[in-house]
Formats: sequence, structure tokens, C-alpha cells
Amino acid sequence: MAANIVGAFKPSMQNVVKTSKILLVGAGGIGCEVLKNLVLMGFGELEVIDLDTIEISNLNRQFLFSKDSVGKPKSHTAKESVLRFNPNVNINSHYGDIMDTKYGSAFFNKFKLVINALDNKRARSHVNRMCLSCDIPLIESGTMGYSGQVEFIKKDFSLCYECSPKPVPKDYPMCTIRNTPKEPIHCIIWAKFLFSQLFGENTEELVSMEETEDETEEKLSARDWAKANNYDGQKLFKKIFYDDIDYLLNMRDLYKSKSIKPRKLDYVYLNGVKSEYAHEEESKILTLPQYISMFIDSITSIKEKLDQSKKGYLNWDKDDDDFMNFVVASTNIRSVIFGIEIKSHFNIKSMAGNIIPAIPTANAIIGGQIVIHGLRVLEGKYPRCQTVYLRGMPNHKGEIIVKDKIVQKPSPTCTTCSTEGHIVLAVNTFTFTIRQFEDLVLRQRLNIVAPDVLIDGRMIISSDEDDELDLYSKTFSEANILHGSKISVDDFLQNYRVQMLVHHKMKVSDEQPEFELFNNSDDVDKEDDFEQEEYDDECHIDGEDHKFIYVKQEESSNEEMANESDEDNFSSVEEELEETELFVDAGAVNDASETCIKITNVCSITEDNTLSIIEEQSAEVPADSQDENNEDDAKDNFEIEDDAKDNFEIEDGAKDNFEIEDDAKGDFEIEDDGNETNLELKRKAEDNVDTTETKKSRSSTDE
Repeated sequence: MAANIVGAFKPSMQNVVKTSKILLVGAGGIGCEVLKNLVLMGFGELEVIDLDTIEISNLNRQFLFSKDSVGKPKSHTAKESVLRFNPNVNINSHYGDIMDTKYGSAFFNKFKLVINALDNKRARSHVNRMCLSCDIPLIESGTMGYSGQVEFIKKDFSLCYECSPKPVPKDYPMCTIRNTPKEPIHCIIWAKFLFSQLFGENTEELVSMEETEDETEEKLSARDWAKANNYDGQKLFKKIFYDDIDYLLNMRDLYKSKSIKPRKLDYVYLNGVKSEYAHEEESKILTLPQYISMFIDSITSIKEKLDQSKKGYLNWDKDDDDFMNFVVASTNIRSVIFGIEIKSHFNIKSMAGNIIPAIPTANAIIGGQIVIHGLRVLEGKYPRCQTVYLRGMPNHKGEIIVKDKIVQKPSPTCTTCSTEGHIVLAVNTFTFTIRQFEDLVLRQRLNIVAPDVLIDGRMIISSDEDDELDLYSKTFSEANILHGSKISVDDFLQNYRVQMLVHHKMKVSDEQPEFELFNNSDDVDKEDDFEQEEYDDECHIDGEDHKFIYVKQEESSNEEMANESDEDNFSSVEEELEETELFVDAGAVNDASETCIKITNVCSITEDNTLSIIEEQSAEVPADSQDENNEDDAKDNFEIEDDAKDNFEIEDGAKDNFEIEDDAKGDFEIEDDGNETNLELKRKAEDNVDTTETKKSRSSTDE
């Protein structure tokens, strides 16, 4: 059935089609179409890789599979199916993850063209980086409902997959999921967590809120509690929807400002109105008693599957009816408790499985465009490989397939394909940990597989498991990663490098409470905590713990620099510093009668945006000087009165306070205006003042 390439292609292309090795990543909806097209067009050397097995829900659009194929690897089954169309094709199939280290540069370098037919952003980014690293042309594709696109990616010639920002999946605060859900999606996420706690591999306590009365008594996990009660549906219902809700209601101030409070559900009362739910259509909304029956029945069925599982746990699957019934019932029961709109079985399944309906004809159209692009790439006609879009609705010209006028050039700010690009990481350096940095930023957001991270030549994260780096539990500040620090990230597998600049922000954002990424420092919200008048937190510098009060220095050099609370009053710091933004290290407050406060270090953000200790100094104020009369006499500047009843006594020989040589006419100049003597601090850049010795000043009061 294969096409007669002698008649279909000109002589120069016939051998190219027969001998060019092509890698197809993904054997799903688009992958099936592409593989079929390549085989029928006479391509002779193909390899296909896919991680998934075939599910019943795949059969309506992935036509290379049948009911007998359910449970089998997609890649192997697709190969067997297309060989019936053209047995002369040499096809190697791989059942595995393209991100596995065995599919490294040596594997990719075998191919003249790579085609992506993936639905996973992380895997797409990985293939994109591998093709850039090996300088192999890549055709990227995707569909969403009636829409789709085909993109050509070539190093230094076109945009790469990561040149354009991709939508970030919305994260929901866990406190909202656990305590104060407001939308159906919150209840759906909670229900999936509940399934994982009761039946899955993850038993981390994210749902159950019950605490033991005795803090020394070991708290049972939800899984252990369910096992101890033999997964009794009625007991589980009472614990989850009555006892745990009662616990929430007893949490002080949790619902103080909320217009709607959760209500407990009593199974004994509701059992009297229990009804059947069987044979209902998935699009219908059931009654609360029907959802309760569904909840209890699904637990019984899932318990039987759990007992038969060799792994000892179950993985949630949207295509398993019992699993889906459990999530639907749990979601809608919780929605009733919190006064949230309940959803149908169909809607919950779509939201829980992140399902966007796939249209077989859209996959077929995109599959055809991919092969056309592939022929142009192999022929070297890169300028003709503009991005093609499949529109869900016709444009003003009546077109549903449109393309860019030209191939877009690489973005100069792209951190993947441009050497000039860098990333600004906005985090709270006092709370963000190294482990969060690796898991949330590097692996989940940046899709890095094997990260090696250096800062100032110091390795903080290693891809080598043999390297023992005990830093994961430390915060950025404890690891001396501060505002302005530069982080170098390297992934040896992807041959991917990126530079990151740390920007400290106390509160990042509501949607991304842990961190935010920017391509440019100017994109960072300037209304951050460095603009606040005061900031109090702890930091770790040079092996010591420091407590910082963040202040903005006023224009006057003699004004009070920092005030903590009503309990602790800082004395003014008389040394004038050039920086306009300072960290003052408060040190420890001395309770001795002769000293009120000691300022141990003054830190600043220097020109290279690093936090450093500039100078150590102290200012001691006798306790006697705190009376009201003396406060009135010395408000802003240090005044020296004619009658010698001054706060700062300067002796003739200047032995105690400031010793200034006769020829020193620079930094400190005493002027006499005839009425009173003021000590004015003036900085004169043109003078080179030789000050032989400066000693600590001591405040004294003559009675």
C-alpha cells in the first residue's frame, strides 16, 4: 500500500526519503497519524518512542489500536499496525521515557529529523533542548479541540519551543484546599488527595485534620486509620465529613470573616433517605443521598482492588469507574458541606483528568502538515517551514489553516537558545529552601533533568548521587544566597545552561506564593519589600546568625537610622554612609544599666547587588541620658553649648573623643557663629584628611 516514491518525488528526494532516519516521539493521537503517513509515503528508517500503554479512552481517536490492544505499550502496538500497510519499512519501537539518560546525545545524533507528538510540556522542553544541543531539526506539534499548530525548530534559525512563554498550570494554595474551598476545582483536588491518602502510594497528610489529644501519642495517618477500621464506608464517612469538619469549625478565627461556614453531615440521619444511584446518566446531577451511596459503594469496590494489588497501593485513573465514582462522590459531598455548586460526573471527570476533548480530524490535519514540513526540512528548504495554525473557526478570509509569513527568528532573551538570556528568580530568601529550588524551579518549572548548581564556585546541588551535599533543608539566606546572587545551572544531559539572578521579595504573588521567574530585572514588581521602611528577619552570613532591620536611609546623615519596637529604642548612628538603602544588624540588646543598645554591624546592598557587612561600629548611650530633660537638649544634631553643659564633651587634647591634627581641615570642621558652637560633619571629596586616631565617643552630662 506504500506510495510509489519514484513517481511522487523527484530523483534527488527519493534516496533522502528512503535513507533518512526519523525519530517520532509520541504514539498517541497525532503520533498515530504521523507514523501512518510516514510509512505510506515510503520513509524507510523510523524509530518511535512512547511511555504510555493503551487505554479504552484512546480508541476513539488513536486508530492504530483496538480493544485487544488495551494495556499494551503504544509504541510496540503502533509499529505492528503500520507494518501491515508497508512491511518494507524498518521500524524500531521503544517503550520508555524520552527523558531517560539512555536516550542522550548519542541516541539523538543518529537522526536527521525529530518529530514531537507529545502532550507533556516537560518532555517537550527536554526534546527541544536535546535537538538544540545536537543541532538536529525538530518539528513540534499539538492539538487542542478543533485547534492545532505545527512549528519548525532549528538552532540559530528559528524560535525554539521555549522562546515563547507557555501557560503555567495554576497552583492552588493548600490551605484553601484543606480548610476554605470556594470553587468546585478545590473540592476535586481535595478528593484526589483523599484517594491518594486512602489507597495510593502517597500517604502524606494533606486532607485529614484530626489531631490526637495527647501530643506525645503518635498520630495515625488516614491510610492507617482506614486499615484499622477495615475501610468501613460508614466510619470513613463519619470521620471525613463529620469529625474532620467539626475539627475545622473549632479552629479559632478560621471562619470568623466567612459568610458561609461548613456544615457537618450526620450519616445516621442521612441514612434514612439513602437512595440508589445506578444507571444514572453521567451528565445528570444526583441527590446528596445518592452521592453518599456512591461514596460508600466505591470504597468497598476499591478496597477489593487494593487487596489484589501486588504493589500494595493503587494509582488513580480517570478511566476506572470505581476510582471516578469515589472522586465524584467525595467532591460533591464536600461541595454541599461548603455551599459550593455541585457538578455532574462528566464535568468532574473532565476537570479531574485535565481533559480537553480531542477531535480525530484535527489530529489528521496536523499529522498531514507535519509530514509536509518534514519533506521541506529534509530538502533544506527551511525558509518555507513557517508555523502553521489550525483554527477552530474560520478567519475573515474564511480560512481555517493559516501560516506565518516568515520563520520567526530566535528570541534574544530566551534562556534556552540564546547565550544572552538569563532568568530573574524572585523569592523570599529567608524562607525559600534549596530543596524547593531544585524541585519547584529547576525540575518542575524549567524541566531540568540532571541539575548541577554553582554559586561563586560553590556547588549547592549536584546531579551525582555520590556527592553528599547537606544543604537541601537550608534556606537561601542560610546558604548565603542573597539578593543579587548569581546562580549557574547546568544540565549535562540536555547540554543546557542558564544563569539566574536572585531577587529578594517578601511576598512573591498569590498565584505563585513560593517564587516567580522573569526574563528581565525590569519585569520584577518594584513594589517589593526593599521599598518598605522596616524589615525584620534573620540571616546567616560568614558563619554567624544575624538579625536584620531593613531601613531606607534619609537624606540627613544625622537622623535616626532605625527603630525597632516600643520596647527597644535604637540610638542614632552618626557615621554618614553613601548607600541609600541599608540593612542594620541589630545584634543583641544589652540590658545593663550603662548601655541601652548596641549596633554591631551595618550592612548594605553594594553596587554589584550583594549584601555585605560594611563596617562594625557601636554607639553606647548611658541610661541616665534617657531622661526627658536630656532628650529635649539633644534632638537631632550633636549640639555643644557655650556654658559647657553639653551632651558631647570635647577635651582640649581630644584624647577621649575625636583627635584631629592641626593641619586636618577636611572631614570635621568646628564653626562658631557667635551664638553657639555646632559640630558639623562635612565630607569634602577634594581634601585628603589624615586622621591619626578616632576613638569611641562617650556621652556625659554635667549637673
